[in-house]
Amino acid sequence: MSDEKKLAIIATKGSLDWAYPPFILASTAAALGYQTQIFFTFYGLELLKKDLSLQVTSLGNPAMPMPIPVPVIMQTIPGMQAMMTSMMKKKMKSKGVASIEELRDLSIEAEVKMVACQMTVDLFEFDTKDFIDGIEYGGAATFFEFAGESDVCLYI
Repeated sequence: MSDEKKLAIIATKGSLDWAYPPFILASTAAALGYQTQIFFTFYGLELLKKDLSLQVTSLGNPAMPMPIPVPVIMQTIPGMQAMMTSMMKKKMKSKGVASIEELRDLSIEAEVKMVACQMTVDLFEFDTKDFIDGIEYGGAATFFEFAGESDVCLYI
């Protein structure tokens, strides 16, 4: 067995705010010398698409900081999700936070292995040509093969 540390991540969410943790943690771990793998399943597969159109919503996320308090009923108004996504992207840019595309590219450059869940690809009838190049496809057994030997395993 190798002395190299390993990090296994399961990415299950496909929204803008939930896209950051797997890529930040994976790229950081790789920079620290960890062999790193992200297993993308269900809505997490959105993070592997060539064209990212990730959104954020405050619905179901009461901890989301808002410039002014917005009642839940107003958050359901058409266009609010787009507005909140725009506000979040603007805030991140003003604070110098890298985009998801940049973090994903950084992870790829750092040789983070990215595995798309084949069952989910089949379930949702995704077209693999919509995904970025260089990813692998596999099932839960593929994930467990790596995760079973990992030092750290995260579910995001």
